[in-house]
Amino acid sequence: MEIKRKLSLLWTFVTLNYIYCDIMTLMDPAMLNELLTGNVNGMDMDNNFLLGASVLMEIPIAMIVLSRLLNYKTNRWTNIIAGCLKTIVMVITLFIGIPTSYYLFFGIIEIITTIIIVYCAWEWKNTEPDSPEYYHY
Repeated sequence: MEIKRKLSLLWTFVTLNYIYCDIMTLMDPAMLNELLTGNVNGMDMDNNFLLGASVLMEIPIAMIVLSRLLNYKTNRWTNIIAGCLKTIVMVITLFIGIPTSYYLFFGIIEIITTIIIVYCAWEWKNTEPDSPEYYHY
C-alpha cells in the first residue's frame, strides 16, 4: 500500500477511536456527572481547556488530509511530530485520575496506532523520482 494512503488510513482509524472513546465517556454516568459539573478529575472544563482539547483533536483530523497532500519531506516530518505528540498526550492522560477500563482499552489502541504512524513515517524512503529528495548526491 502506498505510504501516503497508509498514513491517512491510520490517522482515520485513530481519530475514530478518539471519537468513540469520547462517546463512551458520555454514556458513563459517573463521568457524565463530572462533565455536567464542569470539573473532571480536578480539571476545570472551561473555555481555555476546551480550546486546548479542540486543538489537540484537530491534529489527527488534519493529518488524515495532510498525509495525502504534503510532499515527501514535509509529510514525513509532520507525521513523525504529530504521531509523537499524540502518543505523549495519550500516555499522560492515562495517569490523570484512575482510567476506566474502556478508556484504558481505547488508550492502548490509540498509543499503538500513533507509534505505528511514527514508525511508518520514520522508515519512509522517498520513491518519487520527480522530487529533489529522491536523488541522493
